[in-house]
Amino acid sequence: MSRDEQLKSRWDTVVKLLSDRFAEGDPLDLDSIIYLIGIQELGKINQTFQKDDKVNLMHIAICRLLMPYGYYEFEYVDRDGWPHYKAKEALPPLKAGEQTVLMKEAVVGYFLENGLID
Repeated sequence: MSRDEQLKSRWDTVVKLLSDRFAEGDPLDLDSIIYLIGIQELGKINQTFQKDDKVNLMHIAICRLLMPYGYYEFEYVDRDGWPHYKAKEALPPLKAGEQTVLMKEAVVGYFLENGLID
């Protein structure tokens, strides 16, 4: 299986897993999955979030997802329990499709790292 085929297969597994659990089987998009990862990383699963919090949750997720690529580094958790990251390296200029592939790779890597998919 080629690298692209493997990524697609694993991505489909992640989408199915999360869609079945959180969306009654309706396929979740990449942004929704990033948002769920942000909630997971914050660790406040049963909390209602305001609009600004939702943007911050996605930022947390993106930082965490891109950390293995060397773009971000974990810094600290603030007194409210929110993780903070610092940029280590600027992201290269990517086209929209390339950004999507990078984020899907990062999400799949996160799920592999956490033993949620094979």
